[in-house]
Amino acid sequence: MPRRLETDRWLFLATIALCLVGAVMVFSASAMTAREQFGSSYHFLLRQSIWLVAGLAGMLYLMNVDYRKFRNPPYIFTALFIVLALLAGVFFLDRSHATHRWIRIGPASLQPSEFAKLVVIFYLAWFLELRLQGRGPDVNDWRNSLLPAVAPVVALACLVVFEPDLGTAVQIFIVAFALLFAAGLSWTYVGGAGAFAGCSIVLLIVDTPYRFQRVVAFLNPNADPQGRGFQLMQSLIAVGTGGLTGVGLMESKQKLFYLPEASTDFIFAVICEELGFIGAALVLALFAIYAWRGVRASLRAPDTFGRLVALGITVMVISQALINLGVVLGMMPTKGIPLPFISYGGSSLLVVLLATGVLLNISQHAD
Repeated sequence: MPRRLETDRWLFLATIALCLVGAVMVFSASAMTAREQFGSSYHFLLRQSIWLVAGLAGMLYLMNVDYRKFRNPPYIFTALFIVLALLAGVFFLDRSHATHRWIRIGPASLQPSEFAKLVVIFYLAWFLELRLQGRGPDVNDWRNSLLPAVAPVVALACLVVFEPDLGTAVQIFIVAFALLFAAGLSWTYVGGAGAFAGCSIVLLIVDTPYRFQRVVAFLNPNADPQGRGFQLMQSLIAVGTGGLTGVGLMESKQKLFYLPEASTDFIFAVICEELGFIGAALVLALFAIYAWRGVRASLRAPDTFGRLVALGITVMVISQALINLGVVLGMMPTKGIPLPFISYGGSSLLVVLLATGVLLNISQHAD
């Protein structure tokens, strides 16, 4: 008699809670700006709600679809081709915010780089499973294993860098590295990859003035508090103002045209100001639960493909959250990385919810 599948309630409830916190905080952080720009305080909330409903519907669907269907090569290579085509296609469209990151369809917009992270997870999980099962050369065979494994990842990441979007490209490499390491990547290659990635990031920062200015501002924001250090200073003011219990929901002062990107990249600063240390700790606890249950699903997955997909999804979500939190708290240079489930942004929300649907399905099959 087949085993009855049960949903991981901890993971499911943590995801729903993060989405609810996100909806409330997007409204709180954007209401004034929305009223000034569009004449309605609910403009950004309504747009986010549409993506939230679509994402939750997709999550519920995928948590009931056997994840092993996605190891089918035609699915994987079709998705890889589509994302590569979309990433190349954005360069033929008009710029938005001085970048080529979005494909606009009427009032909606799609960010292909968000989907690239998910495609990398499924491609590497499928490819590495074949190698770990002995169907092909060893994982550390650089010509027959590492090269075909890494080549699509590098192609995707390079297109993202040229948009330009260094932060998302770094995330793609973090996910790929985690999967390769879990598959048994040699420490020699680990060291070489780390050195190469570090040198590449330094060159990309030094060679691009605005990235270099962000690093300078991170190292000494007080040197130019009205210029390059403005974002970080306003974020730290918001975080420090909240105290233990916060100034109250909807009562943030920093979001009133002081804190840039209050509803997107710096929404955690608004959470800290309005809900205080207690509210911020609750958000961190929810991400900790997500990480715990994601790692648990990976360790208990019945096959290598499920183990690697679960690990990749968990690393994707948690690394993105850590980068965002690091920026908001002044522990990393400013970078446009949204806080998963919470920041305003349709593509990011849709991708993390779809990925969570797959993760929930893997957890149902876990031993």
